[in-house]
Amino acid sequence: MPRGTLEVILVSAKGLHSSDFLKKMDPYVILTYRTQEHRSSVAKGAGSKPRWNESFLFTVSDSATELNLRLMDQDTFSKDDFLGEAKINLEAVFVEGSVPETAYNVVKDQNYCGEVKVALAFNPERGNQFGFGEEESNIGGWRESVKDY
Repeated sequence: MPRGTLEVILVSAKGLHSSDFLKKMDPYVILTYRTQEHRSSVAKGAGSKPRWNESFLFTVSDSATELNLRLMDQDTFSKDDFLGEAKINLEAVFVEGSVPETAYNVVKDQNYCGEVKVALAFNPERGNQFGFGEEESNIGGWRESVKDY
């Protein structure tokens, strides 16, 4: 079971289907991992090709392996429009430690609606990786047992 910190770098999107007819879209992204949620800044007037270059941190403490990105269009006088979502399987980043910038399909009603680019990094929690107990101490960079044999 992985434990640590997941860093998500939201880079950009392209090919998003416009929900605004008279002006360019103002897209943003809601990133969700289990019960943790972050929201990107709004890319004002960016239309179908927004760029964010923002980083978000999530705490990983169980075996959940999916990150959800909901792309939205901010509207001033009405409810924000849902543009689509991308679901990212995290198993590769847990194993490899990082996944370079990758494009993921944005889907709405089972139809392709563009893509979002994301880079991922996983920093595992550093625990007692050598199995030494509390009865041992570090001396000059070396571990020494304080047990009597």
